[in-house]
Amino acid sequence: MEEKKMAFQKVLNETNQSHELRKDLFQKLEDIYGKTVISFFTSFRFAAPIIDKDADMLESVLQKTKILRGLLLIINSQGGSGLAAERIIKVCRTYSHDNFEVIIPKMAKSAATMICFGANKIHMSATSELGPIDPQVVITDGKVQKLMPVQAIIKSYDDLINKAIEVKQPIEPFLQQLQKYDARDIEVYKTETELAGDIAVWALRLGMFKDVSEKEIKKKIKMFEYAKTKAHARPIYREQLEKEGFKINSISNEGREWGLIWELYIRTDYLLSKKFAKIVESKDYYYVM
Repeated sequence: MEEKKMAFQKVLNETNQSHELRKDLFQKLEDIYGKTVISFFTSFRFAAPIIDKDADMLESVLQKTKILRGLLLIINSQGGSGLAAERIIKVCRTYSHDNFEVIIPKMAKSAATMICFGANKIHMSATSELGPIDPQVVITDGKVQKLMPVQAIIKSYDDLINKAIEVKQPIEPFLQQLQKYDARDIEVYKTETELAGDIAVWALRLGMFKDVSEKEIKKKIKMFEYAKTKAHARPIYREQLEKEGFKINSISNEGREWGLIWELYIRTDYLLSKKFAKIVESKDYYYVM
């Protein structure tokens, strides 16, 4: 027991020290943007999807933080639950009094893309990435956990069903493969995919497309559908967003501003690669998981 306490204290001390190294970066970014800056990062090394508890983590930091002239969320995540994204948007817009913007240092995929949809403006460099908004689930393969896009699961299931119907030879091999699936899960995945589209429209109508019809918004987000991108990891860059009228602030990859953002990204990502799955952080407070 004493060894566990000592190990925990060591991790806590190291985390406090690393926070001090990032504190100055938050202050400098707040001076540039004139807004309160909060970061929300999830690990790309571990299976750490965005879940409902993340909204609580974020609110715990925001409750202690004085929001001055709006909220700027720096987000880097491979995504997760659309419903969790919806709750996070609500938290951010509530505490910012609807003055909510996001910065993408590297990647904001899936549910993280949906969180960006709920902002009034998205700050991106030429290398920042959004991605398809299809939901993901955690799949366990032996001892390894990984995030899997549900559209890939649905497609493989439907392909097996169609092949079993079409072939004239014995269908037993297809039935054996279909035993790996639960038809009820497939229906849930299809519903979650529809829900993701609904949440995306709702989020965009809160801020950057508040005067645009639902029909037009659905056209604009076609490029975020799995059927269009063909791969969940495929990047969507700022040029594509600007073409569809998204409110984008372009950041030069060669300027001081991006240098600060990138340093914060590198330092935080390193922390997540070693010890934690998630972190919500401001210049004064942090919450890790």
